[in-house]
Amino acid sequence: MFSLAGKRALIVGVANENSIAWGCAKALKAQGADIVMTWLNAKAEPHVRPLAEQIGATLMGPLDVSVPGQAEAMFDLIAETWGRLDVLLHSIAYAPRDDLHGRVIDCSAAGFGQAMDISVHSFLRMIHMAEPLMRDGGTCMTVSFMGSGRVVDNYNMMGPVKAALDCAVRYAAAELGGAGIRVHALSPGPMATRAASGLAHFDALLSKAAERAPTHQLTTLNDVGAMAAFLASDEARNLTGGIHAIDGGYSIT
Repeated sequence: MFSLAGKRALIVGVANENSIAWGCAKALKAQGADIVMTWLNAKAEPHVRPLAEQIGATLMGPLDVSVPGQAEAMFDLIAETWGRLDVLLHSIAYAPRDDLHGRVIDCSAAGFGQAMDISVHSFLRMIHMAEPLMRDGGTCMTVSFMGSGRVVDNYNMMGPVKAALDCAVRYAAAELGGAGIRVHALSPGPMATRAASGLAHFDALLSKAAERAPTHQLTTLNDVGAMAAFLASDEARNLTGGIHAIDGGYSIT
């Protein structure tokens, strides 16, 4: 099968061992990639540093996209250490709690703007910084959800935000395809992650997903990691711009 030996990957968005980004980091490492892992802040570091050490991450450090200069500092460190980057995995999203739990038409301009900046524009900023390090091509991935294309109860304002993220993936893929840089969104089914726990009545969504999915199984971190590893491989060099459902068929029902 495919190998990622010699490839260098930046993983952004690991919060704990239940994070989608952690599933991807493990899978990329298992296929031979060298890993850079980041944590949000000092509070998150004790949860993330041991995971980074567990997979022998070459580099690690803080990266909060809302803090000016932190992302730039990490990319500068990668440039100084490796001189190139092959894979970017962006798995971060945020919405203020009051805006997230209310109706979409009631969300504040400030809350919507913050959600868009952290969840969408930060991915574009990172692709911009990754581009000069991907001189021989590369893969940029983010994480979406089926609520971007249809109404999911209690997903609320994150639906329009993820729709914007999906659209950004397609435009970035079109712009960078000639340089050999592929852009994708991983779209797992409902999963018991820390981020998802912020949604109201999420346990009911998990139960519904397992019942409705043709496989009658919830998506696992290993499922998402396997897709991320494949998309990062040379065997996937002619795939780009995809919003990849990893949900046991839940999204087709």
